[in-house]
Amino acid sequence: MNVTEAKDILDKIRTNVEKVIVGKAEAINLVLICLICNGHALIEDVPGLGKTTLVSAIAESVDCSFTRLQFTPDVLPSDVTGFTMFDLKTNERQFIPGAVMTQILLADEINRTNPKTQSALLQAMQEGQVSVDGITYDLPRPFAVMATQNPVELTGTYSLPEAQLDRFLMRISIGYPEKNDERQILERNREKISVANLEAVTNAETVTKMQDLLDKTICTDLISDYIIDISRKTREHKEVLLGVSPRGSISLMRAAMGEALLNGRGYVLPDDVHKMLEPVLAHRIILRSKAYAQKNTVPTILQEIKQQIAVPAVK
Repeated sequence: MNVTEAKDILDKIRTNVEKVIVGKAEAINLVLICLICNGHALIEDVPGLGKTTLVSAIAESVDCSFTRLQFTPDVLPSDVTGFTMFDLKTNERQFIPGAVMTQILLADEINRTNPKTQSALLQAMQEGQVSVDGITYDLPRPFAVMATQNPVELTGTYSLPEAQLDRFLMRISIGYPEKNDERQILERNREKISVANLEAVTNAETVTKMQDLLDKTICTDLISDYIIDISRKTREHKEVLLGVSPRGSISLMRAAMGEALLNGRGYVLPDDVHKMLEPVLAHRIILRSKAYAQKNTVPTILQEIKQQIAVPAVK
């Protein structure tokens, strides 16, 4: 597979998903980048904007196994990872797979479950495997966690810890539709157009090939140094309590590589880094209380940092 072929496949996936998600090409692109980067996405927005539909449409388009786990306070870690039980007929221990044993896991309303269950996803998200009763099980490829959460509801929710937030490649917001887009949504609802009507345009093997192709995308030393400078500035900023970790730098580099591949290029440009700044870094930064009092926001500080660093001239 080459870059042109990968771009054509990604365009087909986007077009297919847009049959049920109207006017949100940017959000679709970000989820696709997460998928080809072998990363995970946290989709955060108010109810009713199509978070679950977006993930379901992506899974249907790429013909991947798909599991939706509705997180509630009574969901147990074993529901996520699986558990071992003793089979009386065979006198052997039998592993019962959990929801994570799939290619695309929709962790719906992830902030409604307790921290112990949330942490059951950490190993799977970082290492692509889970350990149950001392035995390690590999997860299928591709594997992606697409989690959703509602930012305005507080009752019965548990904030995601920084360690888990850092494992999401991006935090994505869908946003309200424009008037014309909402009119199309109503028309398609009357015509009964839904995810069930979608057909796959590619398969899991092709997605894996695109992930392998991403590793061949060129990210020059100039671009790498640019990414490092941005991360270091977040750690030194006077209004930032917790800056971007090295994992955040890696995530920004890989997301920029994904943006390049999405646009049919085998090399990264500074513009690719700029587009990925907010979705990749914003959820990894914690501001001091003084910054909130002055009504500063993480996106504002990221833009300020971007203006302070010279953009490399890449040929």
